[in-house]
Amino acid sequence: MLKDNFNDLLSFMVVARERSFTRAAAQLGVSQSALSHAMRNLEARLDVRLLTRTTRSVAPTEAGEQLFMRLSPHLLEIEQELTALRDMRDKPAGNIRITAGEHAMTYVLWPVLKPFMVQYPDIHIEVTVDNGLTDIVDGRFDAGVRLGEQVAKDMIAVRIAPDMRMAVVGSADYLERFGVPESPEQLEQHRCINMRLPTRGGLYAWEFERDGREIRIRVDGQLTLNNLPQRIDAAESGLGLAYVPEDAVQEAIAEGRLIQVLKAWCQPFDGYHLYYPSRRQHTTAFALLVDALRNRQVISPRAPADV
Repeated sequence: MLKDNFNDLLSFMVVARERSFTRAAAQLGVSQSALSHAMRNLEARLDVRLLTRTTRSVAPTEAGEQLFMRLSPHLLEIEQELTALRDMRDKPAGNIRITAGEHAMTYVLWPVLKPFMVQYPDIHIEVTVDNGLTDIVDGRFDAGVRLGEQVAKDMIAVRIAPDMRMAVVGSADYLERFGVPESPEQLEQHRCINMRLPTRGGLYAWEFERDGREIRIRVDGQLTLNNLPQRIDAAESGLGLAYVPEDAVQEAIAEGRLIQVLKAWCQPFDGYHLYYPSRRQHTTAFALLVDALRNRQVISPRAPADV
């Protein structure tokens, strides 16, 4: 009885965490039907319903959530001890879950992860790309990547990228037809490619600063996209001006596909940091990844002198 309850409780914890029999079964290496049967047997032995099932989702009941919250710290401690033992092997191993925005994943994380995973084939990494400000504790992530100003004060933050700068760009054809804006206020007369961020609800206001003066401009246009490559492509296609990270369009600017305007209004700001809870005990695998990201060359861009 003890063995059955222990095995089924472990399975319940994975189902409750993933909110999905499909994902839980894949992680546990069992079939969905076998997992569902085990959960029914557990509920029958305990004489309490732990999960609410629908055709599309599964979620803990109030009793199930209470059980999950009580067991989580103990199972996490056991998992950390087992992982520590496994880390004593010659090859570091383990699982790491990270959440990051699209730009951070493409230009900061991915260039480091590719050689890192070749060097450490027994370390498994899962990255969830999300432009929202994900709660890494609630989402059970080991770490997240955010701009320095967005990291909560109770987190450990490790700088992994240089200062950033945004850029307003458009095609030569667009600027020839509609003119070059000489101040942020003139953007209100231009066709701009808008962006909607999940953390802000409404359309994102473009942010500018010069000589201590800060301006937020709400722009207008026929196109709204939250995908960075498509915003850049739309600007290259002459559909309007785009407001994007400067490093993402450096090649297009150098090749003449895009022209940068209002450079003096786009000042550097604090770049990306890897952050994680200070109270969590991390594995050797996680420490190796932190070192790999921290050791990236971090050089801040110089502020431009031209307009």
